[in-house]
Amino acid sequence: MVDKSELLRVPAFADLPEDQIEWFISQSREMLLKAGAVYARQGEPADVMSVVLEGQFEARGEFGGEAVVIPIKAGDVTGVLPFSRMKQFPVTGRAVTDGRLLRFPAASFPELVQKMPELTKRLVGLMSDRIRETTRVEQQRDRLAALGKLSAGLAHELNNPASAAKRATSQLRDLLKRIRDASHELGRRDLTPAQKSEIEKLEASLTQIEGPPPDALTISALEDQIDSLLRSHGQNDLWQLAADLARKNFKPDALERLFATLDAETARAALVRISASVEIADLLNQLESSTSRISDLVGAIKEYTFMDQSPLQNVDIVKTLETTLTILNHKLKRGVIVQRDYQKIPLLVNSFGSELNQVWTNLIDNAIDAMGGKGELRVRTYREDDCVVVEIGDNGPGISPEVQPHIFEPFFTTKGVGQGTGLGLDTVQRIVKKHRGNIQVRSQPGDTRFQVWLPLAQDAGPSQSA
Repeated sequence: MVDKSELLRVPAFADLPEDQIEWFISQSREMLLKAGAVYARQGEPADVMSVVLEGQFEARGEFGGEAVVIPIKAGDVTGVLPFSRMKQFPVTGRAVTDGRLLRFPAASFPELVQKMPELTKRLVGLMSDRIRETTRVEQQRDRLAALGKLSAGLAHELNNPASAAKRATSQLRDLLKRIRDASHELGRRDLTPAQKSEIEKLEASLTQIEGPPPDALTISALEDQIDSLLRSHGQNDLWQLAADLARKNFKPDALERLFATLDAETARAALVRISASVEIADLLNQLESSTSRISDLVGAIKEYTFMDQSPLQNVDIVKTLETTLTILNHKLKRGVIVQRDYQKIPLLVNSFGSELNQVWTNLIDNAIDAMGGKGELRVRTYREDDCVVVEIGDNGPGISPEVQPHIFEPFFTTKGVGQGTGLGLDTVQRIVKKHRGNIQVRSQPGDTRFQVWLPLAQDAGPSQSA
């Protein structure tokens, strides 16, 4: 039999009138459990509130595709609470040690509200704390999941140019040895100033050629002509030079002048050096391109996170959108065509650090997922009165009328288990409201548009409607 003093030691029941405590005990059922016994099973109807009198318990379940374990101790109140919309137990409750529970039926909640108003108020507060903590944990997990996806994509984007730069440096070592050996060979020969000038002129002309390469058919024809010319002069193993010269759109006539000026052995040494110089020039271009790409990505990351910048500042909306598109490039390049329609006049918004980038990331990522990774992403900005409007649209299947009213609700998701927590659009809405803005959605098959209204910064310039 449960004693009144036991219940009064539970924080939620402390200092309540004894007659109310007696009534609560009379409506409840004591439950003794051995270690390992289950007192609530996931998926079963949530029809009882439990007060833990003795022992240690735990609740195990899955949220957002991840297993969670919630410890429960003596003095805690668990299970369904008054005014809760819980229909089924989301977790399985199990005794860790021998223990006792006092079980109050949910069917008696209306009477509880009338007879024990102070307890009801405390239980509502407890439920609010529980919802707040659950939301905090889910939001943290959602942020970590989003960070994980971004990190994986950025790692891939950074790995490509880094690998290219590494391959180029490895090839440069071999080419430097080749060019050094060829230069030594030429140095041993008694070349006239005219011969040296011809070699240097040909080398310079090939290493300084810029612009797009010729088409594939032209390259193939030139390569055959150059290779035939080299073979006619006894140079049967310089096929790589023929390929390099063809890509440079080099005409065979200049080679004829070289062979007319030099003997066969000297011409060969010159060609080996020229070939190595051409390859080095190409590799240096690759290195420059790769390191520039890495630098651009690092710059985008700093812009995205507002690293080294003040937390609150005026930001250019178009710049934040472009930074986000750069960060998400690994998903865009798989088959998404981006259509941009930006107002030319800079539109500034007073923003808290990188929070607006989180908004664009969620909306763009959702649009890409909705299109199955392939389709048309439309990004538009314009001014309307004293607000900037950012419109992010896609040509996916659209959001059904039944789903649209719920998309901004916490934990609502149409994705499969483990693919989404349902906090993305809830987070978007909270950030937009924090910036004193609002967000709306219009959707039909082939045309879904999320429109975000944000107040312009005071120094954003004169009004100009779209």
